Amino acid sequence: MATKKKRPTLQDIATRVGVTKMTVSRCLRDPSQVSESLKDKIQQAVDELGYIPNRAPDILSNAKSNAIGVLVPSLTNQVFAEVIRGIESVTSPAGYQTMIAHYSYSTELEEQSIASLLSYNVDAIILSENVHTDKARKMLQTAAIPVVEIMDSVSPRIEQAVGFDNASASKAMTQALIDNGRQHIAYFAARLDERTRQKLAGYQDAMTHAGLTPIRLLTEEASSFTLGAKLLRQVMQEHPKVDGIVCTNDDLAIGAFYECQRRGVEVPQHMAIAGFHGHDISQVMKPRLATVVTPREAIGRVAAEQLIARLQGQSEWQSCIDLGYRIEMGESI
Repeated sequence: MATKKKRPTLQDIATRVGVTKMTVSRCLRDPSQVSESLKDKIQQAVDELGYIPNRAPDILSNAKSNAIGVLVPSLTNQVFAEVIRGIESVTSPAGYQTMIAHYSYSTELEEQSIASLLSYNVDAIILSENVHTDKARKMLQTAAIPVVEIMDSVSPRIEQAVGFDNASASKAMTQALIDNGRQHIAYFAARLDERTRQKLAGYQDAMTHAGLTPIRLLTEEASSFTLGAKLLRQVMQEHPKVDGIVCTNDDLAIGAFYECQRRGVEVPQHMAIAGFHGHDISQVMKPRLATVVTPREAIGRVAAEQLIARLQGQSEWQSCIDLGYRIEMGESI
């Protein structure tokens, strides 16, 4: 973490543009109050300086907030509900509040949420992605607070990462199907965020090394049981020889499984199905779902522990903590 420094002020922007502080303030409150050319100059200065609006009173601008910002792509996704539980199991006893925001898998919305959290002077921030806009990175650099990115231990990081290797996990799961004699294995992917792309790359790597042809069904739609059933219908129509499916998460896998039941396709006799993340429901199904079990709650807990240690003065810390994964063979492959 960089040494905490004075954040850029309205006066810094005014000096750079050559106008008064009041003009800058008026523009930021209501851009229609200034000319287009001046608005563009002020916005350029804001971006270049990494200016962060301060919603706390000026007297508190340099004080600790005892709050940690947490950004997740979804508040309804069970994966991130468990991550948040892990975070709060550490932050609450340590006297820190969590300020949670979500960004619907959009880098632009993530940028806005980062700006909002930083405007409240959070002491540290946990991000659920490793892909950010240039402006978001600039704001984080300007804020000079501890940053941890979670759920990915491989991608380039801002400072510190806590997670696991998504591509390796997906490759291992695909290899399990291949080792069980499956020759025509499809991959179901939703959202197509960066971690999904990493999983897809792992699947393709395993297929290529085995001399098999990858079959990919990709969609930007949100993941759901219904979508898993839809993709199962599509793959059986377009690739009737498919005898195995690897899914980017358990939702798609469970939806595909129940669609197989409706169609009289026996699992695993005629169709092997594997998910990702190891949700509770996957282990009470019959047959139990094969899945990659990921340490979501532990990731949240360790990320929070690392941040609080750094806030308490720890100067040496690991830039990457890989908590691994486990292949659960279940009964569906």
